[in-house]
Amino acid sequence: MDQSKLRPPVGAKHKRKRVGCGNGSGHGSYSGRGCKGQKSRSGPNVRVGFEGGQLPLIKRLPAQRGFTNRYKTIYSTVNVGKLNDFAADTEVTAAELHKAGMIQTLQYPIKILGGGDIDRVLTVKAQKFSASAKEKIVAAGGKAEEV
Repeated sequence: MDQSKLRPPVGAKHKRKRVGCGNGSGHGSYSGRGCKGQKSRSGPNVRVGFEGGQLPLIKRLPAQRGFTNRYKTIYSTVNVGKLNDFAADTEVTAAELHKAGMIQTLQYPIKILGGGDIDRVLTVKAQKFSASAKEKIVAAGGKAEEV
C-alpha cells in the first residue's frame, strides 16, 4: 500500500460553507442568519445567559452567601451516654463503635462528645474528645486516649 495514494472515505470531507456569495450558492442574501434582529448583525453577539433584557435566571435565584471551607475536618461523633452499651473494662475503638452501629463508616476520624452520662470504666480511644466528655470518662474511672 502506498501512503501517497491514501484518500479519506467518501463523505468524510466537506467544503467550507462560503456565505454571502450570491443566491446561486444557496447562502446568499441573508447568509444563513435569517431576517433582521440582534443575531443577524455583524460584530459581537449576546453574552451567555442574556435573556433580551429580562432579568436573567442567574440574578433571579437567591444569592449564595459566605463560603464553605473545603478543607474542614468532618468527624463521626458519638455521645458519652451511648458508650454505656459496652461492657465494663472494655477498650472502645473505632472498629468497636462501627460494629455496634454507633458510626456509619470508618472513613472519618471520631470525636467523643459529652452528651449523656457514663457509669462504667472504659478505655476509649478516639481522635478527639470534647472537654466535658473527657471529664465524664475519667470521673467514671476510665481512660480517654487520643489516637
